[in-house]
Amino acid sequence: MMRILVLHGPNLNLLGRREPELYGHATLTDITAMLDGLAKDLGVALDHAQSNHEGVLIDRLHSAMDTHAGVVINPGGLTHTSVSLRDALAATELPFVEVHLSNVHAREEFRSRSLLVDLAVGQVAGFGPASYSLGLRGIVEHLRPPHPI
Repeated sequence: MMRILVLHGPNLNLLGRREPELYGHATLTDITAMLDGLAKDLGVALDHAQSNHEGVLIDRLHSAMDTHAGVVINPGGLTHTSVSLRDALAATELPFVEVHLSNVHAREEFRSRSLLVDLAVGQVAGFGPASYSLGLRGIVEHLRPPHPI
């Protein structure tokens, strides 16, 4: 069965409490449950990890190189600052989709710059928790062989 790694970056453990006007009321537990249900429907297996520490996320990516087919990642604030996370994504060569709950392009100017997106299969932003489900659908579709017409 295809395995997908779902990574959540800094401060995402506070979802549901942190700035609900921007990020909504869904918790990380809610998002994990939603994704696990969708994964079952899509016939894939998920592993989830969240960390407020850049190195932990990088280590998790390294360990996924030989065990996972792709990644769905919400890098949080590291999107705009982490060359090291970018280098890890490039080094692992795992296809990934970058997701964001809020529309980062409609917020502060610095948030519209992603150090990762040019390596990504795609980016989904602004749909709240649905950004994750759209990202998961996208990476699975990308990884599966095309259907003949």
